[in-house]
Amino acid sequence: MNQSPLHPIHAERGARLLPTDEARALLTYGDVPAEYAAATTSWVVLDDTDRGAVLVQGEDAATFLHGLLSNEVRNLPVGDHAPNLLLDSKGKVRHPFELVRCEESELHLSTEPGQAGALLEALDMYLFSEAVELLDVTDQHAPITIAGPLAEEHLASLASKSLPTEGSATLDIAGLSVFAHRTSRAGLPAWKLDAGAKSAPLLWQALIDAGATPAGRIALDSLRAEVCIAQPGEDIDENVYPQEARLESAFSLDKGCYIGQEVVAKIDTYGGLNKRICLLRVDHDDPIARGTRLHRQNPDTKEWRDLGVATTWAYSFALDCGVILAFVKRKHQEPGTEFRLGDGPARAILVE
Repeated sequence: MNQSPLHPIHAERGARLLPTDEARALLTYGDVPAEYAAATTSWVVLDDTDRGAVLVQGEDAATFLHGLLSNEVRNLPVGDHAPNLLLDSKGKVRHPFELVRCEESELHLSTEPGQAGALLEALDMYLFSEAVELLDVTDQHAPITIAGPLAEEHLASLASKSLPTEGSATLDIAGLSVFAHRTSRAGLPAWKLDAGAKSAPLLWQALIDAGATPAGRIALDSLRAEVCIAQPGEDIDENVYPQEARLESAFSLDKGCYIGQEVVAKIDTYGGLNKRICLLRVDHDDPIARGTRLHRQNPDTKEWRDLGVATTWAYSFALDCGVILAFVKRKHQEPGTEFRLGDGPARAILVE
């Protein structure tokens, strides 16, 4: 797995970190409520430099990817980006990533940490005589994300120029050449910035000096849980259909054929999802283990039924309680529905 080039900085400044071989190693700089508040009222800076990257280039690159991936590729304007998925033949998620069209014949895929090699191998299985080259460029990829209602204002001030309303731009920040594009993170307006791995520490410090609050995984989990955004590796794996994880922005229903397209279209047309990720509030603040089962009692038979599984726990500052993201079975997704958590007395009530 690609270790963040910012890890030594975090360690030196006393941040709480996971072991260095784990993704999203930065947990917090010590004040989670302040990090959450800055994200919702001002701006924060997030370390995404451990993400992987695959470069797809060549005359047939866009056409090749367009026939495989779930979202638009061929008609994506140069400089623009879109969330995308490589599905399996059954329509389930194999690889989620962000695709940026750098040039007409050059596309950049930003993957979850440690997943670039697997994605490259998966794409290579479909490559035959096309004029396409696949390269693992993880060592050149070091994105830093700024997010929050004031992020764009501060970024424009740092770059001393107005920012494009669409697409991407190359900005000069503290003497660094930074590739920037608009995105969203945990439901917040955001910009992803990449000055390369060697310059990442300088870019990070420039953003801190400009007033951005460094934020880690704990605050980010609170933010994304509150708006029911699933996280690959936590909530999303190869057993999940895109619609079950609320990934509608990552697939197209009218771009034509791609791997798994028939299943995705059939689900959209006829429904029939067995489960969907939902937000539930918990009746205590103690963490809930990933994999905890959700149960409800049949009012007639008094039998307890297994109706879901928790995948993320976080503390919600907006709801002032612990919350979970959980996959809940069909016909039990009405707000207000109550579940027992595991075999204990704890209860969870579905919010949305």
